Amino acid sequence: MIGEKNKSIVIALGILFLVAITAAFFVFRGGDRTKERYTEIRVKRGSIVSSVSTTGVVEPRNRLKIKPSIAGRIEEIRVEEGQMVRKDQVMALLSSMERAALLDAAKLQGDREHSYWQNVYRASTVIAPIDGQVIVRSIEPGQTVTTSDSLFVLSDRLIVKAYVDETDIGKVRIGQKTVIGLDAYPEIRVKGVIEHIHYESHLQNNVTIYTVDVIPETIPDVFRSGMSANIDILVIEKKDALLLSSAAVSSRNGRSIVWLKNEESKLGMISRAVRTGIQDENNIEILDGVDEGAVVLLREASFSLPENRGGSNPFMPQRNRIAK
Repeated sequence: MIGEKNKSIVIALGILFLVAITAAFFVFRGGDRTKERYTEIRVKRGSIVSSVSTTGVVEPRNRLKIKPSIAGRIEEIRVEEGQMVRKDQVMALLSSMERAALLDAAKLQGDREHSYWQNVYRASTVIAPIDGQVIVRSIEPGQTVTTSDSLFVLSDRLIVKAYVDETDIGKVRIGQKTVIGLDAYPEIRVKGVIEHIHYESHLQNNVTIYTVDVIPETIPDVFRSGMSANIDILVIEKKDALLLSSAAVSSRNGRSIVWLKNEESKLGMISRAVRTGIQDENNIEILDGVDEGAVVLLREASFSLPENRGGSNPFMPQRNRIAK
């Protein structure tokens, strides 16, 4: 059982604690107040672009695996990875299993015999079916291959597969201009155009995504299949439009409102309803409500500590005061 004396001490300590908390609250309750400050900005004319930003990957438009028509041994390779080839160009020479066995036997009889059978029994050729670039070379001279083995992979050209959310796909049209960037080379920006919008969607992180084919105007040497890309699809572009910072436009009762500087008003400003158009990351188009050159007030909220009127934080260590 707690004694009466101890109980009194506990109650006293509790009262002191409550008093300290209350004092701290009244001292610091003004700390969350803000002072309203305004910056004057003007409605001006300029260019504005509404775009859809998304991600994608660099891929071949047509990716062809080149397989041999017969099983045999690779005798000679005439192309290298990254090389551009023309249609019907010879990419490699291949001996059938019978020719390979015959040449090996002839070689034991001397170079003359071996050369004779090389000319009489011609090697089979592996030719390029399209104009394109060799993006994979998976064989070496002397290697034995079957008809199911892939010798080369050709790409007619590299494109970008952009993945567009279904909420944005309605803004995307064939022929729209794009700007392509690579995660690996952020300093490189390449212009492109939308060539095709796929009809079938797929789910990605429970979001419905449509694939959009983007054709770059130029293919820099650093482009590689499988690279991650960032794509800005230019939906609408307007020049000589009335522009205002998006932060200066607020919403009230379903209408867009701006605050105009007005010295005759008691507040020094008046509200004005405006009609807005397209918007980018920083600006919004003003279609009606204010004219070019109008002074609009942009409110800035800054944190302000309360004035110190002799109060102190009861939880901070107190220095011994020197008596006067």
